Amino acid sequence: MKKILVIEDNKEMLENIAEMLELFNYSVIKASTGGSGVEHAKSDKPELIICDIMLPDFDGYKVLQLLEENPATKGIPFIFLTAKAEKSDIRKGMNMGADDYLTKPFDKADLINAVEARLKRNEFLRHTYTRDMNGLMEFIKEAKRFQLQELDTSKYITKKYAKKGSIYNEGEASGPVFLITQGKVKTWKMSTEGKEFVSGILSPGDFFGYISVLENKPYSDSATAIDDVELAIIPQSDFISLITYNQEVSAGFIRMLANNISEKEERLLGLAYNTVRARTASALYSLHNKLQPDGVIKVSRDNLAGLVGTSPESLIRTLSDLKAEKVIETDGKEIKISNPEMLERIMKFS
Repeated sequence: MKKILVIEDNKEMLENIAEMLELFNYSVIKASTGGSGVEHAKSDKPELIICDIMLPDFDGYKVLQLLEENPATKGIPFIFLTAKAEKSDIRKGMNMGADDYLTKPFDKADLINAVEARLKRNEFLRHTYTRDMNGLMEFIKEAKRFQLQELDTSKYITKKYAKKGSIYNEGEASGPVFLITQGKVKTWKMSTEGKEFVSGILSPGDFFGYISVLENKPYSDSATAIDDVELAIIPQSDFISLITYNQEVSAGFIRMLANNISEKEERLLGLAYNTVRARTASALYSLHNKLQPDGVIKVSRDNLAGLVGTSPESLIRTLSDLKAEKVIETDGKEIKISNPEMLERIMKFS
């Protein structure tokens, strides 16, 4: 039985919410103040928290802030209750990391639908998929639950390359995205002096070829089989859908794309749980350090919004704020990081 913590100072409202949830076999933990709610979250480890914004000791925003600062409670799905429908109140809560909100009065269907959607999202995000063809197929199957019905797994094939075989060459139009299931692959560039510069050695479980797809540009490097290799081929259109269509799917798929889950899991989960500002900083910081050695990020706003897990409109507002703070510079679609240190601080502490 899943546990849900409800923090609400109105006793009648608290009892009504608890009764509705218990009818659907949820175990309800009740708190009437922000402080007691935070303590229950630490001790009872609920699967989801429903919290009123207006509380007698401190408001729901402070509750969320305290929970997000604590590693033991960070990332618990969080739904705000509010009697206000003003966009500024809603936006503030969502930017702080809330998953959803309910405007009073609401009925049983509104409450249960919101709860079930958030729990399903959390299960999807935290599930670990094997980084092979079976894991990819399992992920696609789950992604279809989020209205990604156009994904056609019959098009997903494996292809073998002999040792030293060329997979793609620098300057070619970008095509599918690759997942290594057997063997090793090197990515490399040719210097102006005609020397080969190896940019990466990839092994089973690694994805590659996706940066050019995100940028909608030709391949910026070449990929060659080091030994006999088997690759799973992900159609480009499906990859774009997985990255951009839905925040839940995008966050889960970005987690799969990481080369080393144990080292990058916290950063990648931040794309799902952190504020829009922190997620934007994280995406820009990663692209700046790992993928854009010249310091200029060339990626469409739509694709960057998909990586961040927000709408293009929210992304553009955040980029405007970072530009005003002189953290970044923009020129058309290009983004240049002016202050990487400040970007890292925003990523960690927003």
